[in-house]
Amino acid sequence: MYKDVYIMYTQAMSTTTVRIDRETHARLVRMSERAGVSLGATIREAAEALSRQRFAHRVAAEVAELRKDRAAWSSYLEQAESTSVADGLD
Repeated sequence: MYKDVYIMYTQAMSTTTVRIDRETHARLVRMSERAGVSLGATIREAAEALSRQRFAHRVAAEVAELRKDRAAWSSYLEQAESTSVADGLD
């Protein structure tokens, strides 16, 4: 019976090993303990935050590049003004 439960659990969540330096590991453990969550949860949250940060940097770089071309930037602003978003904000 227990073996079946273990098999079902391991199939639902597979794991792997990641090699990191001891200082980073200790930092992640402290962060996990302070937040009251598992080390795995902290690593998942950190990966998501890094992914979002890198996306934001790419968008900022693309906008900066677009602003260099006055005609393209003007066209972008016109399109943005004419786009309606149903967010309730005016």
